[in-house]
Amino acid sequence: MTITAGLDVGGAHLKVALVEDGRTIAAEQFRCRLWMGMEKLDTALRKAAPLLSRATQHAITMTGELSDQFPDRKTGVITLVARMVREFGPETQFWMGPRGFGTAAEAMKYTSDVGSTNFLATAELVGRHHANALLIDFGSTTTDIIPIIGGKPAPRGLTDAERQTTGELVYTGYTRTAVMGVTTRAPFGGQWVSLAREYLATMADVRRILGALPDGLDLHATADGRGKSVPESLNRFARMLGRDASEADLAQWTPAASFVRDEQMRSVRDGVIQVLSGCRLAPQAPVIGAGIGASEIAPLASHFGRPFVLFADVANALPDCIGTATHLAPAVAVALLMHKQSAA
Repeated sequence: MTITAGLDVGGAHLKVALVEDGRTIAAEQFRCRLWMGMEKLDTALRKAAPLLSRATQHAITMTGELSDQFPDRKTGVITLVARMVREFGPETQFWMGPRGFGTAAEAMKYTSDVGSTNFLATAELVGRHHANALLIDFGSTTTDIIPIIGGKPAPRGLTDAERQTTGELVYTGYTRTAVMGVTTRAPFGGQWVSLAREYLATMADVRRILGALPDGLDLHATADGRGKSVPESLNRFARMLGRDASEADLAQWTPAASFVRDEQMRSVRDGVIQVLSGCRLAPQAPVIGAGIGASEIAPLASHFGRPFVLFADVANALPDCIGTATHLAPAVAVALLMHKQSAA
């Protein structure tokens, strides 16, 4: 039986999914700080080897070409394509957005179709299950908001530059976004306090304070290099308000953290409003929630009066990987799309 591996090669994570007989049977992500050098990708691939060794064919999508490691996106795509071919062989297939899958030679020719089009793979898979839907993939770093109409992705933009103007790419993430990038103030002690505009705390800290960050989702170092306990997160967050955590108890810090999270979700909601204003999506069309922040998309769907569907349902995931299949949607999508194409 053929097992297909889907890889989403990002600038912060390597995401891997395995598909067999039309089902997602495994999915896992690995830290990959690509901005620090290609050796970080090599390390991630070594850690993923036990999973990848089960596969007989490989499909690749990527956003890692945006990394500071590369002088421009074209160089990034070419470098990553070459590295994947060296790892998995000349039969490796690459997702090329509107062009579908292609060989390494084709990927190196059409670099603009390869880089950062992983959202289209996810939307393409969703469209095969829901003729009309709104995909919201709330990841660690960014949020994709893509309408599916008539069974096909219907974004108004394809590049990051276009999508950041259409509302389809909201540059805010569940864990990695700095608090200073979300809001400039927060309530504390009955007053509005302006926040330090420094990289002192992240949304992972905010969600830990709120008890809303499951273990294993935040794979990266903290802003100060210290631990990930609630007290340590409080220390970092308090510095944003010019204070020490010891000046108040957890209950007194919670309103400020809640406000910051709400401000972040308001930016996602604004993106949804903008996207919906630019397309004719049926009112009953569901919201498909994906990404490590999928749990926070369900209330958003309710706000817009739409049913909510977890991406794992679209991925036909085994019970033990429902969570990870939802979290790693683009890797799952390229694996399933490639698997179905090769079986046709």
